[in-house]
Amino acid sequence: MRRYSAPSEPAPVSAGPRNDWQTIVSLMPYLATYKWRVALALSCLIGAKVANLGVPIVMKRIVDSLASIRHLAALGRAQHDPAIVLAGGLGLLVVAYAVVRLSTSMFTELREILFSKVTESAVRQLALKVFRHLHALSLRFHLDRQTGGMSRDIERGTRGIQQLISYSLYSILPTLVEVGLVLGFFVVKYDAYYAIITGIALVAYIAFTIKVTEWRTHFRRTMNELDSRANSRAIDSLLNYETVKYFGNEEWEARRYDENLKRYRAAAIKSQNSLSFLNFGQQAIIGTGLVFILWRATQGVMAGHLTLGDLVLINTFMLQLYIPLNFLGVVYRELKQSLTDMDRMFTLLGAAREVPDAPGAPALAVKGGEVRFESVSFAYEAERQILFDVSFTIPAGTTTAVVGHSGSGKSTLARLMFRFYDLDRTTGGAIEIDGQDIRDVTQDSLRASIGIVPQDTVLFNDSIYYNIAYGRPTATRDEVIAAARAAHIHEFIEGLPKGYDTAVGERGLKLSGGEKQRVAIARTILKNPPILLFDEATSALDSRSERAIQQELDHIARERTTLVIAHRLSTVVHAQQIIVMDRGRIVERGTHAELLRAGGLFAQMWALQQQRAASQSEAMPGSEPPVSAENPAENPAEDPLESAATRPAP
Repeated sequence: MRRYSAPSEPAPVSAGPRNDWQTIVSLMPYLATYKWRVALALSCLIGAKVANLGVPIVMKRIVDSLASIRHLAALGRAQHDPAIVLAGGLGLLVVAYAVVRLSTSMFTELREILFSKVTESAVRQLALKVFRHLHALSLRFHLDRQTGGMSRDIERGTRGIQQLISYSLYSILPTLVEVGLVLGFFVVKYDAYYAIITGIALVAYIAFTIKVTEWRTHFRRTMNELDSRANSRAIDSLLNYETVKYFGNEEWEARRYDENLKRYRAAAIKSQNSLSFLNFGQQAIIGTGLVFILWRATQGVMAGHLTLGDLVLINTFMLQLYIPLNFLGVVYRELKQSLTDMDRMFTLLGAAREVPDAPGAPALAVKGGEVRFESVSFAYEAERQILFDVSFTIPAGTTTAVVGHSGSGKSTLARLMFRFYDLDRTTGGAIEIDGQDIRDVTQDSLRASIGIVPQDTVLFNDSIYYNIAYGRPTATRDEVIAAARAAHIHEFIEGLPKGYDTAVGERGLKLSGGEKQRVAIARTILKNPPILLFDEATSALDSRSERAIQQELDHIARERTTLVIAHRLSTVVHAQQIIVMDRGRIVERGTHAELLRAGGLFAQMWALQQQRAASQSEAMPGSEPPVSAENPAENPAEDPLESAATRPAP
């Protein structure tokens, strides 16, 4: 006996966070697309800092000139009128001061203009890539994850990219460039003491900031985890709004949500307390460095080695350094947070595809549409096998029905046809369409060739028109309306105040089950595929609507290969082949009449159906009589395994 378990997919959240440099390296290819813009932006950055360095230098000249004039005036040697002085050399210095300040602003704005396109383009490319990658991942991945948490990870990740680029280009790099220029100026123009003290203070500040921030990082990670969990729980509860109301569990859901909020609050308080400790330590280091430098500069002025302009220059340089350096602590914390957020998004992007297309895989070429299951064995988990050596063929242009109790593996056949999971090539058997193994063709072409009407129809939170047109987005409005007519829903839509523009609500909850199912049928009719798959396609319809819809389904199934997955036996009496499954195995196969004559499981299920339908007919005068085994097409009744609605066949 063959046993096969689909391979486990790597979890999108790694056991430990990646190195920050790995995250930064992952981002680089998206910035390299605009390398010339990046180079020009960096040039503007350097230009802005050089101009900014000139501001205190020009101010020193102005102060020294004014001090000299005042000194000469005190000695009675001033021969110049103040207006003449300003019009002369001192006036030029004032103009130069204004020019360098304006240059600083000009280069800064040019840098932002040049880099804004780089930032937004990188965010767009990454967000789109993650979105496409998530759609390319297997059904197993999405069943094991909560959409709300993934959505929050992507949102924070894209915001983290913007913050990383913004902080790096607008805060960290400018500060580092300015530090280098100031230290170099101190060494060349003044005593190396100033550069040494400034360097020691900077190293101590950065080391302290990094050490404490690393300690605080796990608080932020915990906050992220709890935030995602609370968000996922809230979204899951709101998506299941009706279920919550059915059981009156609003308070229960609120308590579950509040439990996460309390844990988040505790982590947030710890994070804030550690932030206060960090801020105090940073200010202590900055204050100590300023005391040593200004004391030395003051001594220099008193000794006559330095001028008042030099004191102003040194003080201005220190302010220009320490003001952004003070902000650098916040920047570093946000930078670490951005890297953490980006890491979660890149981890999602790195999740392996369980069902990849083979390299160079061709498109599926559908000729007649014959579908063949050959010795198919499958299990979602190794401990619980679903299918055991299932083999059958659906000849081109015919209808094959698969019936059986719940849990017999019927819906798994549909998932395997769509390649939501792949069969193992050595032990899992194969599924072929017109002789082509579906594992060897592209998934896009495979799914384009199959149309499905599922039992549980979930609609987009958009208009009815959008949901029908989703079957073929390029279809014209007339084609969409024609598909709605064929699904017997056009009159209902036209009777609505907004017609086809009526919003269906989250998951289509504004429509009844039958209305949603008819929208799904219209969507499949519009797609017009060569292979059809009906998974209890009319289970949510009343008897009259079901008869009309079943006739239309039979009409669109003509000359198409059709697989019908059913619980109600009355829906498949005209199938050319009926497969009866039990516990993952095929136990019977044949036409409706052949299976009744065989007296096996199908005949037992049919007899139970007739008995229940007959009892309902007696209890409800005027109801349709049960179908007879001799002429099942007259008025088929319901499957006893399903709901109480009867089901006439065409």
